[in-house]
Amino acid sequence: MNAFFLLPLLLMALSCTTREGAATGKKVPPVRVAGFTVQKEIIYTPPGWPQALPADIYKPNGPGPWPGILMIHGGSWTGKERRSDMAGLSEHLARRGYVVMNTTYRLAPAHLYPAQVEDLRQAIRWMVANADTLHLQKDRLGVFGYSAGGQLAAMMGALDAPDSWRFKAVVAGGAPTDLRKFDRSPIVSVYLGGSLREKPALYAAASPVTHISAGDPPVFIYHGSKDTLVPPDHASDYAAALQKAGVPHELLWQNGRDHIAAFLTYGDILGPATAFLDRHLRNAD
Repeated sequence: MNAFFLLPLLLMALSCTTREGAATGKKVPPVRVAGFTVQKEIIYTPPGWPQALPADIYKPNGPGPWPGILMIHGGSWTGKERRSDMAGLSEHLARRGYVVMNTTYRLAPAHLYPAQVEDLRQAIRWMVANADTLHLQKDRLGVFGYSAGGQLAAMMGALDAPDSWRFKAVVAGGAPTDLRKFDRSPIVSVYLGGSLREKPALYAAASPVTHISAGDPPVFIYHGSKDTLVPPDHASDYAAALQKAGVPHELLWQNGRDHIAAFLTYGDILGPATAFLDRHLRNAD
């Protein structure tokens, strides 16, 4: 069995706070804590969207305006939505003066790629449309994701934006950046609706490494050096492709850690990743 198939089972076992992902539409009062306010269960999709999708909004206390981060959870694109997995990172960035939209997206097998990218584009549209209320600097946007969320973050950074917004920084952790390497993965085949042999063009189209071009936003990559679920060559090959295209990037290895350990023990990446975001968003020209 491909090791990538085990990822959702491992994550479910390690995270007891994962929500079912049903968007109830119930208004949840905002909660003000030290440094920021969080408003949960905001439905960001418009009427008529295939599925009502929720997000949690973390807004720094104070007048701003603040740069923004679209936060994307992992979980192999399937099963349950996992915003709770990214709550710690969202809180950290909110305290550092970022508006964070910790969002979810439609999941396979009911919804195949590119539904996830379409949802995330709608999420950033919602963020930009509500910039005044959020005290958001809509010209200073970054995207951050881990695992499947890292793949989606990298895709969002590399794909041409259909609207006026454009990401200026990408953080991709544990990201499967070349789905063509998973030629026998039942998880990827569920996400894309077929095997590599059946849909080679789609596997390429869903791989961030195939979309890199000069002018893409800078990328911060982090990856466990002992990752067997998403092998380290996804990070090193991605970095090499960015280098070839002249895209600024950084690669931080989480030495000795596998995919799950790198996800759970992310303290060592907080400083470098936040400094990267500060350089490209907070201190941007």
